Amino acid sequence: MRSWSLARSAVVCVMLALLLMIGVDGDAQAQTLETKAREAILLDYDTGVVLFEKNADTAMPPASMSKIMTVFLAFERLKDGRLTMESEIPISEKAWRKGGSKMFVEVGDRVTLSDILRGIIVQSGNDAAIALAEAIAGTEEAFAELMTEKARALGMDGATFRNATGWPDPEHRVTARSLAKLAAETIRQFPEYYLIYSEKTFTYNSIRQGNRNPLLYKNTGVDGLKTGHTENAGYGLTSSAVRGDRRLILVVNGLTSVRERSGESEKLLEWGFREFDNYSLLKAGEPITTAEVWLGKSAVVPLVSDRDVIATMRRSDRKTMTVTVEYEGPVRAPIAKGQQIARMRVAAPGAEDRVFPLYAGTDVERLGPLGRITSAVGHLIWGAPIAVE
Repeated sequence: MRSWSLARSAVVCVMLALLLMIGVDGDAQAQTLETKAREAILLDYDTGVVLFEKNADTAMPPASMSKIMTVFLAFERLKDGRLTMESEIPISEKAWRKGGSKMFVEVGDRVTLSDILRGIIVQSGNDAAIALAEAIAGTEEAFAELMTEKARALGMDGATFRNATGWPDPEHRVTARSLAKLAAETIRQFPEYYLIYSEKTFTYNSIRQGNRNPLLYKNTGVDGLKTGHTENAGYGLTSSAVRGDRRLILVVNGLTSVRERSGESEKLLEWGFREFDNYSLLKAGEPITTAEVWLGKSAVVPLVSDRDVIATMRRSDRKTMTVTVEYEGPVRAPIAKGQQIARMRVAAPGAEDRVFPLYAGTDVERLGPLGRITSAVGHLIWGAPIAVE
């Protein structure tokens, strides 16, 4: 850190008991778990901390997990009023003829969006997905372009969609990390519509089908999202589970059977809830410590965060965390409330240091000429700033 005349660098160690528990955005410590999944990622919904990953940035065929994006675009139109649950979706011959999993709509039918969404989410109907795509964009191909555009807007790196269903296509690819991001945005942006993902059965055209998500039928806290399977993709599942005030998001793909998909998903979620926890440690605007002020009407200024700090960490690592607050100081007045003047560094063995900006919690005016002289002299004599009116 640089220094200047009559000023000194300050590194203030904050060893409060609460702050020893601080966790940060980013990856958790070294993994101690294996999975049979070819690609996988497990993350905390609130903090975005990655608890586990395996080939998470490898472009993969997502199969019917693609339908999470198909539904996302419909949810957007529900939210802004372009569609309603009573909107009628016409069924084309192309939609009716599509193979694979089906809702069993008929050519020429006009099906409410409410039913179409359940046909996609619960029954994984390729016919329903194509009908929705055509209703929104005119053709499935044009809709796939909208899917890719939305993926770019959401920061889903490595995502390219070529159809609304996840039907095999060599250019239709998504990463596990991107699917996890899409799942999180679905939950965050559309909580009222997301509830459909937890429905276990849906009956249409007198045909009752069960949700293909195996974890909905177990006591796991899972409330979504979507399975996928093709020969090339293997068996995959994007899921989310809630226990208490914690939510985890999991994506697995490339598994060899329905049973393996269910078992590996459940194992990873159990591990994430057991090994990690969240800790609410600092509220936005809550002072963490103070910084010395140079030539100000106050000798110190409170340091605050501009957002809540929530910890995600291994339960066993809480007591090994160290936190320091660093600033070049004393900080010269005048200081404006909200001005960034310090940073908080969080360190733990085996993990990369994380740094958070800290801001002035109040304004500090500069002293007048006489006060500045007196304060400077006092600082030279006593080694600390003195506020003199």
